[in-house]
Amino acid sequence: MSTALGPRLRSLRRTRGLAQAALAQKLGISASYLNLIEAGKRPMPAEVLLAAARELDVDLRALGGEGEARLVHDLVEALADPVLEDVELTTADARELAAREPVLSRATVRLHQALQASLAAQEELAGRVYASEGEVPSSRLPPEEVTDFIESRHNHFDILEDAAESLVRDARLDPQDLYPGLVRFLENQGVRARIGPPPGPGVHARFDPDARELLVSEWLPTRSRNFELARACARLVARDAIGALASDARLTTSTSRALCRTALGSYFAAAVLMPYAPFHAAAESLRYDVELVGRRFRVGFEQVCHRLTTLSRRGMEGVPFHFVRVDVAGNISKRFSGSGIHFARFSGVCPRWNVFSAFAMPGRIRTQVSRMPDGRDYFCIARTVSEDSRGWGQDGRVHAVGLGTSLEHARRLVYADGVALDDPHNTVPIGVTCRLCERTDCAQRALPSLRVPLHVDELSRRASPYGSTP
Repeated sequence: MSTALGPRLRSLRRTRGLAQAALAQKLGISASYLNLIEAGKRPMPAEVLLAAARELDVDLRALGGEGEARLVHDLVEALADPVLEDVELTTADARELAAREPVLSRATVRLHQALQASLAAQEELAGRVYASEGEVPSSRLPPEEVTDFIESRHNHFDILEDAAESLVRDARLDPQDLYPGLVRFLENQGVRARIGPPPGPGVHARFDPDARELLVSEWLPTRSRNFELARACARLVARDAIGALASDARLTTSTSRALCRTALGSYFAAAVLMPYAPFHAAAESLRYDVELVGRRFRVGFEQVCHRLTTLSRRGMEGVPFHFVRVDVAGNISKRFSGSGIHFARFSGVCPRWNVFSAFAMPGRIRTQVSRMPDGRDYFCIARTVSEDSRGWGQDGRVHAVGLGTSLEHARRLVYADGVALDDPHNTVPIGVTCRLCERTDCAQRALPSLRVPLHVDELSRRASPYGSTP
């Protein structure tokens, strides 16, 4: 085992408030030996690793490096800030710092994120003042806090899975026709559900707690109506569980906690529409054919992609996927990194990702073998998704969703059939964002790299003015 595991063990031990001697006793080793492991002077034996994960109640991935990889990425982004442009720091420096001093590294990342949030708030405030709106914005970023919380749990919540399975069983829901069963369950709980005109512009459903009535927009297709009914059930059967999860200390504002409760309610609804065991079995047997899985469970393409990122139940794991949703302007509205890939937090996304080329061929699935600057390879699919039309002249929004996994899992996906995964000519070099990418030969570079000195050749004209070096 790598000696890099030791500092992570030390960080987790301190977080739990355990003395070194106490943990050593639980692991069945001497305190001096544990001290050497935590100092990175001895490798961690496999049996000690397993015992530590059990005693500290953490997933093996928390000790095995997945968390560190994300920390290294965030640290590289923080150290690449323009204010440190004259400081020679490399990715190797960031990796070593994250391994040796994970607490200090997380503190550095948090400071950088707070700085970026503050700068964004200042820009927003200036815009509002200019437009005479007058409202002072918050410097918090609730969506980022919620995303970080969900990623820390690998987008899997056993307590919500169990609650959803209990609802399906106790309410005797028919998987072939969920709507009447969900309506009947709500009625038994004193809630009347009805279909009618949208309760407001862009509002899909609204619950009136005084009248105990759920109004679902008649514009929604059947699958979306079922989803809204299942979300309403979450308030009745999983309210306490959702509230407890949303009280996590990482959610620092009431807005973050409310946004988290909303996300967890959607998680519950997806678990009702696509119960874990049958959904996992279908995904495996159909080789993760998103469209076929969607037809079996009568849900949409994006709903299946979301659900595939939650398959982390121990003993019944699915392919570890990352998921991203973008609009035509390149804004990321949803993201989850289950494959270990990294997304930019504070700058533009690499335009070479196939999730952007999907807009050129609406409705068709595009595949891509890609390589990140850290040398890791991924296999990704992307397709556009559209909201259902709201009537003549009222077309819904169009997004592109991307779903991908490490190349080692690609052959489990039907989309990899016939693709020469090992052919370097099929591999597209992509990055997180131009500011952090060291590839200077990219014709689509929109900004200079913070990691490579910019050299401007005034005698030549290139596809990108930021792609040349001395």
